[in-house]
Amino acid sequence: MIYGDSMRRVPWWALLSSGLAPVVLIAGWVVAGLMAGSSYDPATKTISVLAADGAPGAWVMTGALVVLGLCHMATAWGLRPAALPGRLTLGGGGAAAVVVALFPAPSSGGSLQHGSLAAVGFVLLAVWPVLAYDPNGTAAWALRRGPCLAATAVMGVGALWFLFELQRHGALGVAERLVTFLQSVCPLLVVVSCLRHQRLRSPVGPRSRV
Repeated sequence: MIYGDSMRRVPWWALLSSGLAPVVLIAGWVVAGLMAGSSYDPATKTISVLAADGAPGAWVMTGALVVLGLCHMATAWGLRPAALPGRLTLGGGGAAAVVVALFPAPSSGGSLQHGSLAAVGFVLLAVWPVLAYDPNGTAAWALRRGPCLAATAVMGVGALWFLFELQRHGALGVAERLVTFLQSVCPLLVVVSCLRHQRLRSPVGPRSRV
């Protein structure tokens, strides 16, 4: 096997980190929402409300956001076939999730600091696929131009919907959950695509020892 190819292989643990991200995120907002009780409306209230100071399940949602961010950072480290700008952006989005968790919104309402940090995370996790594009003609399907552009476009539209609902005070919770879910599951799809690509291209028989 050529050393250059081996250095670009996705390790098995990237599947674990990328697969854990959406599970932890959803479990966090479900459990924290149940702890908040009937006063919390998931359709109109954001995830940040669940992690706000004094919220009954704040520790649950905060922990989920920290784990989510660490998962994205680990996945970015292991996603070696992706272009470096995309990996750095994904890792930056993960770091932003951790920082957002460490600076929760106050119980009295919104916070410019918290909102700005969350916006940075949204942007980074929306644009990383297009920056991860691999021009190599033999790249995994998820790292080719079309899928990368489509992923960023879909998440970008979701973010615009979130901003629209924010202005009209409508289904803000629904829009945010959709966007964050898409952003959390996207790295998993890319990792699965890369692992499948590796398996299909792996040499078989005696040559596999070369």
